[in-house]
Amino acid sequence: MDKYNIDSHKLIYHPDRVAQWLETNNKWSSVKKVYPLYVEITPIGACNHRCTFCSVDYLGYNSISQDEKILEERIREMSKLGVKSIMFAGEGEPALYKPLPEILDVCTEVGIDTSLTTNMIPFNDKNSESFVRNCTWIKASINAGTESDYGKVHKTAEKDFTKAINNFEKCAIIRQDKDYRCTLGGQMLLLPENKDGAVNLAEKLRDAGADYLVIKPYTQSLYGTSRVYEGLEYEAMMDLEEQLKQYETEKFKIVFRAHTMKKLHEENQPYKKCYATPNFWAYIMADGSVYGCSAYLGNENFEYGNINKSSFRDIWEGKGREQGFDYVQNELDLTQCRKNCRMDEVNRYLWNLKNPNEHVNFI
Repeated sequence: MDKYNIDSHKLIYHPDRVAQWLETNNKWSSVKKVYPLYVEITPIGACNHRCTFCSVDYLGYNSISQDEKILEERIREMSKLGVKSIMFAGEGEPALYKPLPEILDVCTEVGIDTSLTTNMIPFNDKNSESFVRNCTWIKASINAGTESDYGKVHKTAEKDFTKAINNFEKCAIIRQDKDYRCTLGGQMLLLPENKDGAVNLAEKLRDAGADYLVIKPYTQSLYGTSRVYEGLEYEAMMDLEEQLKQYETEKFKIVFRAHTMKKLHEENQPYKKCYATPNFWAYIMADGSVYGCSAYLGNENFEYGNINKSSFRDIWEGKGREQGFDYVQNELDLTQCRKNCRMDEVNRYLWNLKNPNEHVNFI
């Protein structure tokens, strides 16, 4: 059961914003007023792990972090401009950012849904309560089912595996004791060296109080220095889904992203333009740079400005995004984009809206 549409998209629940975009007719004077529904923010560039599959290793894990006061100001501004959700994740491990609990409080105060993608190792008694209290969901990246495999894949101490599971259980207890609404999920990137531990991970997360475990495929990042898994195929691993389903309960579900795995074999996407960028989402790097796509960090065609120098409104309606919009619409070669990118399902939906077949009125 994928009740959270993890293997699909949620843009269908925002018809007003989609209608606003459709009515722009690709005119910049109107497009510039279409603000993102969803923003990903990297609070800190440093990371305590060096995962073998990391897609942003080329950025160098710099220990730069957001200015807390500026970030708070921009979040308050984004709320007024129509941003509905923020995921804290990015180039580093977000839980290493010490002001994150206070930043999450601000998001809750202004009505922005928040989420956290984390390895959970920096969780402690103090910050965990804030994370669970504020976040709509927390997803832990736990990419192995044993201490030994975890140490190898995450390139860290093997004991971190047990620490992650224990912190997961502590969060589940906090949620139950305080009656918080936070959904707790685990995520494993399926690799040849961790596939045999997937069942064990499912069992451990289920017992720790998780709501789900996502099993997702690897896709090669555009600029990542690691090429270990480039061209990885999943036909021989598809039977894992049935094995994992045996560990489901009424409260714990497996989200095996078979649909996304099968799309890896598509020669071309079924759409000819990226409409998600730079319209419905944004990405803010640890240094404050605002991008329209997380797959192109460092590419000036997708960089629009910096929140340390300008307001979010000035950036989103400014020259940088206008040039980025023109580039995406007229020059971007989608065959060079990352396969199964974050906005792939959104783009399939938007392409069909823009390019309907002749019988759409026969509903």
